Amino acid sequence: MNFPSCSLALWQRVGVRAALLLSLTFLAVAPARALQLTDDRGVSVSFAQSPQRIVSLLPSLTESVCAMDQCQRLVGVDRYSNYPASVRSLPVLGGGLDPNIEGIVALRPDVVLLATSSRASQRLESLGIKVVALEPRSHADVRRVLEKIGVLLDIPEAQGVDRLWRTIDASISAAAQSLSPRARRARVYFEVSRGPYAAGESSFIGETLTRLGVKNVVPAALGPFPRLNPEFVVRANPDVIMVGNRSMQAMASYPGWGSIKAVKEQRICVFGVVESDVVVRPGPRMAEAARLMARCLEDKAPAAP
Repeated sequence: MNFPSCSLALWQRVGVRAALLLSLTFLAVAPARALQLTDDRGVSVSFAQSPQRIVSLLPSLTESVCAMDQCQRLVGVDRYSNYPASVRSLPVLGGGLDPNIEGIVALRPDVVLLATSSRASQRLESLGIKVVALEPRSHADVRRVLEKIGVLLDIPEAQGVDRLWRTIDASISAAAQSLSPRARRARVYFEVSRGPYAAGESSFIGETLTRLGVKNVVPAALGPFPRLNPEFVVRANPDVIMVGNRSMQAMASYPGWGSIKAVKEQRICVFGVVESDVVVRPGPRMAEAARLMARCLEDKAPAAP
């Protein structure tokens, strides 16, 4: 059967519109993509769709969600999550060791992100709330955790973990290249909190120091963040001391530390509260942490013998 040309054009337009309407209808009723991941406890957690309401009880995980440009999904955070600034207006739900369970339940989260050491996991799961426990300690851990958060948020790797890790890796390399030979010869002790608790070679902080080319006086054999006898540091006699301790207590208060060269010659970098948050959190701001540590080394490393 032959149609006039105007009728044929009309039918073609109707056909295009019908196909478009059918496609939109299919998209509207298409089911959300289910996902599954295994957290750092070895527990497999399944979701019918990517979580839209998230509570984070660990600052590095809060920052990681926001680094994926998904801050808007956070509905509550722990008391230490303070970056970026937008999270400071969210409900504060205690910490990993003393979470506000009632407050978390009231927010009806799709998932709670927390550390493996948190006491909240079993209680929350018994109340029917999904939990994902992630706790990065090394550079490899940070990349793996960023990858898992990307899966949880349904963010393609190119826009998520790959983009973030390229920035971290390139920034650490650039910080290392910026150091003078004098700075790279330094032997460093890094204290993360009073005890003293130190950052060992196997920690993410220790790995950054190694990539900067300096020697960490706390060997990997002691673990990522060992509690030391103050006498250990006296014997190690580091050239430079870095302090990421938010309490800002005086370094020389440890017995015998007045005899350490770095203390006697004031080759100590006590990072301020804001900078301490950067250097002691294993997450997307590790790039900035490397620059802070490199600046300290350039300023405080002793002259060549």
